[in-house]
Amino acid sequence: MEYVIRRRKKNGIMKNALMPKLEINSNRGLIIEEEIEERIELLSPSSVAFHKPDFNVHVLAILGFKTSVSVDLIKAKFPSTLLKHPRFSSVVVGDPDKNEELRWERTQVNLEQHIIVPNINLENIKSPQNYVENYLHNLSKSSLDKSRPLWEIHILNIPQSDDVKGIAIFRIHHSLGDGTSLVSLLLALTRKTSDPTALPTIPGAKMDHNVSNKSIKGFVFAMFVTLWSILRLFWNTTMDIFLFIATAWFLKDTSPLKSDPRGPNAPRRVVFKCFSLDDMKFVKNAVGGTINDVALGITQAGLSRYFSRIYANNEENHGVDKTKIKKFLKNIRLRSILLINIRPSGGIQALADMMEKDAEVKWGNALGYVLLPFKLGLHDDPLNYVREAKTTVDKKKHSLEAIYTFFMAEIVMKFFGSKVASGISDNINAHTTIAFSNLAGPLEEIGFYGLPLSFLAPSSYGQPHPVMINFQSYSNKMTIVLAVDEHAVPDPHQLCDDIVDSLKLVKDAVIKQGCLPKDNSMPTN
Repeated sequence: MEYVIRRRKKNGIMKNALMPKLEINSNRGLIIEEEIEERIELLSPSSVAFHKPDFNVHVLAILGFKTSVSVDLIKAKFPSTLLKHPRFSSVVVGDPDKNEELRWERTQVNLEQHIIVPNINLENIKSPQNYVENYLHNLSKSSLDKSRPLWEIHILNIPQSDDVKGIAIFRIHHSLGDGTSLVSLLLALTRKTSDPTALPTIPGAKMDHNVSNKSIKGFVFAMFVTLWSILRLFWNTTMDIFLFIATAWFLKDTSPLKSDPRGPNAPRRVVFKCFSLDDMKFVKNAVGGTINDVALGITQAGLSRYFSRIYANNEENHGVDKTKIKKFLKNIRLRSILLINIRPSGGIQALADMMEKDAEVKWGNALGYVLLPFKLGLHDDPLNYVREAKTTVDKKKHSLEAIYTFFMAEIVMKFFGSKVASGISDNINAHTTIAFSNLAGPLEEIGFYGLPLSFLAPSSYGQPHPVMINFQSYSNKMTIVLAVDEHAVPDPHQLCDDIVDSLKLVKDAVIKQGCLPKDNSMPTN
């Protein structure tokens, strides 16, 4: 909610008051109110939650460039673009311990404090990849300085490969916005390399044109589909709400992953790997699903392989057969918590207009919870992992779980206070194991202020979950990013490889079974 400070003068006495923005009636007795320019915007309940000591979440956006990154260019461009966004030129003020509500307050930005360029001696670096991973690991040990705007960019001009000559790491506090909005904001600073004046093309949801209403039969069929959809929506929502309440109360994951005793304050090891997006599209078309179905499916397959290896390598289970491993995997309850922003986003065009033309745009965290189960097992047919994922995702698409949980959080906050709402949130996070997301990126190659981008890899740290898994598409690439508590996952590269290798197994199964798309197109590696 937006507030203004008003100076109220009554009977010769001047008073300051913080109140919602209202129209002023100048004909009401001796009260004369004068609005001044300063506006106060309180943090949303979701944003306030991200400032808890045990939920101090920071978003990381790792950008790989085909050329070295020009620090002078970044310094020259930020004032006229990024800094025009209110969140990136505001500090958080207020102290909940003193019953002061947290609010955003505009301030002057000193770019020298926000653009970090470490002194790198390339001759002493044996592995550029390890250097970047260690740099990210060290970043996760610290928090942003709350005395200034909660963001910074770290520029590492260290070549990674023939296609990556420089790395930029944005570190942004999660209270500034949800992950999707923040990535969209960064993409609003980019343009197509083929057309430096055009914004990137982001894939959108496709309309369903399968139902025809041009005939009586089509009308009857449409009515039947509508009725079935309503019943399905009601049933799925009811079951999701029941499981959500059970999770908030007592239902815990039974994952073999054991977190560091420091919990969310433990540092995170961030690893990432790029692979073919065409391979994912090939599998998607073969099963009639979506990229999200494939991402969840190969994650389930990779986790199954990883947990099977842990179980088989345990000395107590030496020589176990496949049947026992299947039983072990079946008994694992493993779920992800998804934070869904139910507030409509204006998209990257609106964000670009905001920075270039000072236009207004909707922004902020209005987050609902969705519990996403991972189904583990050993399947003779690797395609079953994707089929199971598709079934799970389809159920979540036909559910109002995110909207319900958002409004319930608002009601609990209003009638029972932040401590009760915070306790429920803590239980949900403590009773689940993974944070998972899949974000769609530009369809073509883009440049960040003209610097050609090779890959984009988002992640975060500070969340209670020991494992964070992000998928991010860009042009013809998909990047998977793991941010893990090393106490729970001591070999994150192995888990990352298990997930990526699972895609190859699924693709090979499609080819072997002849489940080819209608055009019989084969992916190019």
